[in-house]
Amino acid sequence: MLFNTWKKVATGCVVAVSLAACQNTGSNAPLETQTASVGEYQLGAGDEVRVTVFGQEQLSGPLRVDGAGYVAMPLVGEIEAKGKTARQLEIAIAQKLNEGYVRDARVSAEVVTFRPFYIIGEVSRPGQYAYVNGMTATTAVAMAGGYTYRGRQDYVLVTRGNDPEKVERRAPINTKVLPDDVVRIPERFF
Repeated sequence: MLFNTWKKVATGCVVAVSLAACQNTGSNAPLETQTASVGEYQLGAGDEVRVTVFGQEQLSGPLRVDGAGYVAMPLVGEIEAKGKTARQLEIAIAQKLNEGYVRDARVSAEVVTFRPFYIIGEVSRPGQYAYVNGMTATTAVAMAGGYTYRGRQDYVLVTRGNDPEKVERRAPINTKVLPDDVVRIPERFF
């Protein structure tokens, strides 16, 4: 029955389905729904952001989010970036600059380099890979050289990077992958 439910989801026949049937190896809690966990990309340590302050080239350029979750800007110092979207960072930078440094600052921020994700288990080349916005577990497997002959191809095990408990959960193969996630491809036994 679980397989049929996911088959319907994959073909688009079911609009809403409960993920409660997706159980993990250590908890009965479902993997977060895609809309709740994916949404807009949230910045974190290791991301590189290109900031442009229009008319102020000396304030523009690439910035890296440090381990504490901040970016360091000329004149205004450190600005918290962790957990913010690029749009929210633009607003925070513009507010700081408007506090006596630049009149009517117009700021643009774009993520240039995303944090990596990790894939382990039954893939040809397990390891760390560069995240691509909007990727799924299927594309992660493709980046890692595909399945080994022992790899299960009907589901994956995902540990979300933003999960403080680091619980590994079973998820369909079309699950969105996020930066800092660990995707494990389990072994099949037949």
